[in-house]
Amino acid sequence: MSELLQRRLALLGASEHLPLLGQNLHGIERECLRVDADGQLALTPHPRALGSTLTHPQITTDYSESLLEFITPTEPDPADTLADLERIHRFTYAKLAGERLWSASMPCPLPDEDTIPIADYGSSNIGRLKYVYRKGLALRYGKTMQCIAGIHYNFSLAEALWPLLQRAEGDPRSARDFQSESYIGLIRNFRRYSWLLMYLFGASPALDAGFMRGRPHQLKHLDENTLYLPWATSLRMSDLGYQSSAQSGLTPCYNDLPSYTDSLRQAVSTPYPPYAEFGTKKDGEWQQLNTNVIQIENEYYSSIRPKRVTYSGERPIQALMARGVQYIEVRCLDINPFLPLGIDLAEARFLDLFLLYCALEDSPLLADGECRTCTDNFLKTVKEGRRPGLHLQRRGEQVALRDWGQQLIDAFAPIAELLDRQHGGDGHAQALAAQRAKLEDPSLTPSAQVLAEMQAHGESFAQFALRQSQAHEEYFRATPLNGGQQAAFEAMAAQSLAEQAELEAQPRGDFDAFVAAYQASIIGLAV
Repeated sequence: MSELLQRRLALLGASEHLPLLGQNLHGIERECLRVDADGQLALTPHPRALGSTLTHPQITTDYSESLLEFITPTEPDPADTLADLERIHRFTYAKLAGERLWSASMPCPLPDEDTIPIADYGSSNIGRLKYVYRKGLALRYGKTMQCIAGIHYNFSLAEALWPLLQRAEGDPRSARDFQSESYIGLIRNFRRYSWLLMYLFGASPALDAGFMRGRPHQLKHLDENTLYLPWATSLRMSDLGYQSSAQSGLTPCYNDLPSYTDSLRQAVSTPYPPYAEFGTKKDGEWQQLNTNVIQIENEYYSSIRPKRVTYSGERPIQALMARGVQYIEVRCLDINPFLPLGIDLAEARFLDLFLLYCALEDSPLLADGECRTCTDNFLKTVKEGRRPGLHLQRRGEQVALRDWGQQLIDAFAPIAELLDRQHGGDGHAQALAAQRAKLEDPSLTPSAQVLAEMQAHGESFAQFALRQSQAHEEYFRATPLNGGQQAAFEAMAAQSLAEQAELEAQPRGDFDAFVAAYQASIIGLAV
C-alpha cells in the first residue's frame, strides 16, 4: 500500500468523512438473448408490451432484436441496484410468451448470419441511425460476434469526495480536471489489475461449436457441439480467433483525458481503406454510417470506459470534453450462468472494493511498455487463468497470478473495513473472503464450475445454458411483481411507446443530411 493510499484512507476513515463512502453510485446494464423453448435464438420482434427500445429508459436492445439490454437506475447501495435489476427481469418475464432469457454470456446455437435480426428502432432519423450503425457492425465484424452478452457495471465515487482529496493534497488543478484525471488514474490501475476480475468472475470457458462459423481457432473440443479451453476463464474476452485489425492501433493508454478523447475523435474521423471498399451505401441503401476506423465512439471495444451523462443530442466525446469524467463503466464482466441476474451482491461489493482501490491508490502513467504488458496479462488470464503455476508480468518480472492476487486482496482489506463500518455488518469482508478462497482453490471459480457442471451432467454448452435458463425462468415467474410495481412498469412502457410515436410524427428531414450533421459534430471538435 502506497503512502498516498494510506493518507487517503485515513482521511476518509475520519468520522466526519466516512459517510462519503456510502454515497458511491452504482448502475448495472445486463444484456441477454431471448431464446425459444428449445434454446434457439428467438426471431420474433421485440415484445411491444415491453415498450419502445428507442425511448424506454430501462428495457432496450443492444445489437440484435433478440438481444435485450436491461438498464437500472443508479443507487448508492448496490443491493438496491440489484433489486431494481430483478424487478426489470420479473416484468420482462410477465411479457414473454413461450420464450426465456439465455443464462450465459456466450450465445445459444445461432442461425446463419443472414437470419440473425438486427435491432429495429423505428422510422425516426435517430432510430434509423441506430439501425444503420448496427448494419455497419454486421458488415465489419459479422453478426455472430455481436450476439455475445455481458454485464456492465457503472460506478462513481461521491461528488464531494474529490474536492476533499484535492484540498488535502493541495492540488492546483481545476476541480473538473482533478476529478477527471483521478478517474483516468482509476482506469490506468484497472488496466493493471483487471486480470484479477477475469480470474475471479470469468464464466465463459466454453461455447457452442457453431459460434466459430468455420473460422480457424485454437480451441479444443469438449464434445461434438462444444469448444473450450481447459484453463480458460472468459473466452468472451479473448480474441476467439477474431480480431479487429482496424482497431488494433487504437489502444488509448489513458495517460490523460485529452489524449483519450482525441484518439477516439481521430478514429471516428479517419478513413479505413477496407471499410471504404464497402462504401456507405449499396444500391442506394445505407450499410454503414461512414467508412472510418469506428463509426461512433461506442464501436471502440474496451474493458472500461470513462463516461459522462450526455445531454439530448450530445455525443459521448462531446460530453467528456465539455464537462469531464463523471463515472466509469466496467465492461469486461461475464454473466454468471448460475445466478438469475448474472451477478450477485457479493460480486458487486467486491467490485466496489476493487474500484475504490484503483481510484485511491497511486496510479503512475503507463510507460515503458506497461500498456502492452497490461493487455498481455489480461489475455493470458482469460485463456489460461486457472492453469497451475501461471505467472504474469509485473514491472518486468514474473510473478505468480495466485501470489499477486492474494497481495491485492490484502490491499483491499482496509477498504472493506471502512465500507463495513459505514454500512454496518461485514458484507464487504465476506465478499473479500469469498474471492480469496477462489485464489486458494481454482475449482471455486465460476469458469471451473461451468466445466465441472457440464461434465457431471454429460451436457454440451448449449444444454447446460438452457437448463440454467429454465431454472432462472422458474425463479422469476415464481414471484411476480406486486400490483404497484407492475403498474409502474406498464406506465413506463406506455410512455416510451408514446414518446417514439411523437418522435416519428415530427417532420423527419433528409436522413443523409442527418447522418452528415452527426458526423460533423465530432470532426469539428477542437482538440
